[in-house]
Amino acid sequence: MKIAIFGASGATGRLLTKRCFDAGYEVTALLRHPESFPLRIAVHAVNGSVFDPAAVAQTIEGADVVLSALGAKSLKKEDVLERAVPVIVAAMQQKGVRRIIVLGSAGAKPDALDKQPAWRRWIVEHLVYNTLLKWPVASQRAQYAALSASDLDWTMAMPPMLTNSRGHGKWRIDPDALPRNASRISREDVADFMMQQINNPQWIKKAVYIAW
Repeated sequence: MKIAIFGASGATGRLLTKRCFDAGYEVTALLRHPESFPLRIAVHAVNGSVFDPAAVAQTIEGADVVLSALGAKSLKKEDVLERAVPVIVAAMQQKGVRRIIVLGSAGAKPDALDKQPAWRRWIVEHLVYNTLLKWPVASQRAQYAALSASDLDWTMAMPPMLTNSRGHGKWRIDPDALPRNASRISREDVADFMMQQINNPQWIKKAVYIAW
C-alpha cells in the first residue's frame, strides 16, 4: 500500500511515518527540509511546500491513502490549514485518490463541549477557544469545512490537548462531542487510531472525538 503524508516532520507526523514504515507501507512525504528529517531513510521525500499545488500533486501521485498531521506551530494567525487543505483536496480529486485521514482538534466543531460540565464549557469556550487558541481553532474549523464540503472519503480525528507521554493503547471515541471529562490524550494513541482508519470504513466522511 502506498501512503502520502503531509506534516511528517511534526511530532504526530513522525509517529505516523514510523508506523507506516513498520507496517511495510511505501511512504511518500512532502518535506521542506528533507535532509534534516530523522526518518528520511523510511520515505520517498518530495522537497517542497504544502502550499505548492505541483509539490502536493507529486506527493499524492499513486497513493492509496493520504495522511495529514498538518497544523499550526504557534498560537499566531498562520493560516496553514486554510491554505493547505484546499490544495490537498484539489490534488486528490485530480489524481483520483479518495481516502484521507487527518489530525484535527476538538475545537474544530461547535458541539465539542456538549457533554462537559457547565463550568468547564464556560472556561474552555471563553478562556481557551475564544482567546488563547483563537487562531488554531479557526484553522481547524476551516479544515473541517474543506473536508466536509468535498467528495473525498475523509476521516478527521479530533483530540483535546495532545501529550508526548506513552500511549495507553486504549481511548474513548465519540462522534457527537468530547467524552465527559476528557481533557487529553497522547500523540501515540492518536497516531494509532489514525493508522487503524486506513482499512476501517466506520468513520468515513465523519469527524470523531478521541480522548482518554
